[in-house]
Amino acid sequence: MKTPFLARWLLALSLGCAAALATAAGYPDKPVKIIVSLPPGSGADTTARFLARHLSEKLGQPFLVDNRPGADSFIAARAVATAPADGYTMFVASNSPMVTNVAVFRQLPYDAVKDFQPLARIARFPMVLVVPASSPFKTLQDLVVAARQAPGKLNFGSGTATYRVALELLHERNQIKATAVPYKGTSAAMTDLAGGNIDYTMAEVSAVMPLLRGGKVRALAVAASERIKELPQVPTVSESGTPGYESYAWTGVFFPAGVPEPVLTRASQAIKELMDSDEARTFITLQGGAVFYGAPQAFGEFQRAEIEKTRRIVKTANIGYED
Repeated sequence: MKTPFLARWLLALSLGCAAALATAAGYPDKPVKIIVSLPPGSGADTTARFLARHLSEKLGQPFLVDNRPGADSFIAARAVATAPADGYTMFVASNSPMVTNVAVFRQLPYDAVKDFQPLARIARFPMVLVVPASSPFKTLQDLVVAARQAPGKLNFGSGTATYRVALELLHERNQIKATAVPYKGTSAAMTDLAGGNIDYTMAEVSAVMPLLRGGKVRALAVAASERIKELPQVPTVSESGTPGYESYAWTGVFFPAGVPEPVLTRASQAIKELMDSDEARTFITLQGGAVFYGAPQAFGEFQRAEIEKTRRIVKTANIGYED
C-alpha cells in the first residue's frame, strides 16, 4: 500500500527538481531591477551601474538601475523586502541600510537580516574626512581644536547613517561636539560642503574624489589603516592624532528573502566571475576602493557580525539617533 505513495512522492520530488533546474537555466527571462538607496554619483550607485552593464551582457537580459534615495534608505530597503522573491529585484546596498540602521534606529520598516538574502559582497571603500576648499582647517587637529573651543558651533553633513556613526565616533574619541545636518544622500551633502554651507563631512573615497580633483573640497584625513594611493599626501586619522580609528563603506548585493536556490546560485556565480576579472579590480581601484568579494553564506555571516560590531560602537560612543 505504501508503494504508490512513495512513487508519487518521488515523482513530485523529481518534478520539483526539474522545475528548479529549468528556473535556473531560464533565469533571467525578463528585465531585472537593481534598486539603489542612494542617488546617482554615490559609491553604491556607481557600482550598481557597473554591475548592471556586465550582468546584462553576461545573462542576456537588461539589468536596470532604479535609484530610490531618502528616508535613511528606508524607501529602497522596504521596496526590496516586499518585492516578489523571484530573482527579478536586486538591492545594491551599502552598510547603511543593512547594518548601521539596525544599530541606530529603534524601529525599522524592514528586517535587514530576515527580509533579505545576501547574494554577493562586492567592494570596500575607505572614508575620507573633508572640508570646503576655503576652510581654515588644514589638519584634523585644527578641526578638533576649533570644536573644543566652541562645542556645538561647527556643523557636519550626515549623508547616511553610516557617515553619522563614523563621525560621532570620531567626535567621541576626540571629546568634541558638533551639530549634525542631515541629507538625503552623499551627493547633496558633498554639494553643500563644496559650497561652504557645512563645515565638514565624511564620505567614502569614491564620492569625494570628483570634488577633490576639482579643487572644491580638501581632504584632512583618510579613515583607513594606511594611506591610500589615490591620496598619498593625505594622512590617516591615526596619523592625525586618533590612534586605531578606521571606517569603511562597503557595497553588496541582496535579493529578497526566499529566492529559489538555483536562481541564487546562477546570479551569485555571474557576479563572482565578474569580480574575479581584471576589469572589475581596475574599476573599483579607480573609485578608490578594493574588491571585497564574499559569497552568499560568507556575506550573511559578515553582515551579522558587522551589525553586532556597530551596535557596540553606538553604545560606547553614546550615539543618539532618530526613532
